[in-house]
Amino acid sequence: MSKKPEVIIRKERSEDAEVIAAVTIAAFKTLAISSHTEQFIVRALRDAKALTVSLVAEIGEKIVGHIAFSPVTVADGTGGWYGLGPVSVLPDYQRQGIGMAMINEGLGILKEAGGKGCVLVGDPAYYNRFGFINHRQLVYEGIPQEFFLALPFGREVPRGSVLFHPGFQAVA
Repeated sequence: MSKKPEVIIRKERSEDAEVIAAVTIAAFKTLAISSHTEQFIVRALRDAKALTVSLVAEIGEKIVGHIAFSPVTVADGTGGWYGLGPVSVLPDYQRQGIGMAMINEGLGILKEAGGKGCVLVGDPAYYNRFGFINHRQLVYEGIPQEFFLALPFGREVPRGSVLFHPGFQAVA
């Protein structure tokens, strides 16, 4: 039985930017629901200094995954909330727990920094395992409500529409 290689989760470094873009492109290449702009979103968030948490997953010296967390705006004025995404893992390394490890690490960093919660657009069947659920009082316009999920770090859940950073509009 071969030993599973060790995955290291670490903060992004400036020299990682090109590799992160390549990993992101590869991760979303065959995803039908993707607009294939995720690499531009990450770059726009980085350029705007809006990557609150940006982590990579390495096996050996190879970057095989990336995850981004950035601030969101909630209509009721509640601060300290963040958006998760995009999260990317190279196709050959998917379904091995790498995405899960990056999500858990990033959420832990946000909690330690005093964050109040995290939102995302994604598959409830996957993200429920982290505690993300749909809260009807939080809305993200333009997508079916059941795919907009939130994880409060305390008991308070804000109310109203949520806006992701303008970097999420990047298309090139």
